[in-house]
Amino acid sequence: MERQSNLHSQDDAEPSVLIGRALVKLQHAVFIAMSRARQRLVQLSIVFSFVFLLLWIAAFLYGTFYYSYMPKATFSAPVNYYYRTDCESPASFLCSYPMANISLIRNKKHVLTFGQPYRMALQLEMPDSPANRELGMFMIKTTCFSQDGEQVASSARSSILRYRSDLLRTLGTLLFLPAFLTGAAEQKQVLEVELFSDFTDNPYAPSVTAVIEIMSSKVQIYSSDLYIHAHFTGIR
Repeated sequence: MERQSNLHSQDDAEPSVLIGRALVKLQHAVFIAMSRARQRLVQLSIVFSFVFLLLWIAAFLYGTFYYSYMPKATFSAPVNYYYRTDCESPASFLCSYPMANISLIRNKKHVLTFGQPYRMALQLEMPDSPANRELGMFMIKTTCFSQDGEQVASSARSSILRYRSDLLRTLGTLLFLPAFLTGAAEQKQVLEVELFSDFTDNPYAPSVTAVIEIMSSKVQIYSSDLYIHAHFTGIR
């Protein structure tokens, strides 16, 4: 009887031992999986931090290189004309052609980078007046000077108001009459005249000023701006 009871107790103990061993193995497997996951997470964090550091260094170096070496893509300046009015003849108000002197130096630095080609354009905002329509074509002369007063480059370009028939002008006036009366719109035309298509500054005599002369004493101008655009070619 005692022998049978011992056998029964051993049979009852075997499942509990097996379950305990299975739980130990499962716990060990979970521990190993957690350790591997933690290790992978640490590795990914290190890789991510390293990549982020490389990207930050690359962005910093690129920004430093760009702002210290690359020329400005666009430069603009208002053009303010001056002229003589002490005419001997009362028939004319302007005694000389309108001229403007634009400085090509900003913050004690040259606006133009040596060896970089630029496109210079003059934007004219002109009233659509009978005087400008009767003016026809007019010339615009541009001359760049160095610090010593030496002429670096010169150009002469022509321009004219766009033609609009009397019927089209009347229809436009009637259509935009409320805007004209309230001042929201004006009867004007905006002309863009290319002064230089491929201007490259002289490194031995850099340009410090540009003189623009409109060769007409009857032209009427609301405002004017000079735009300089850099032509980027190749790897800069």
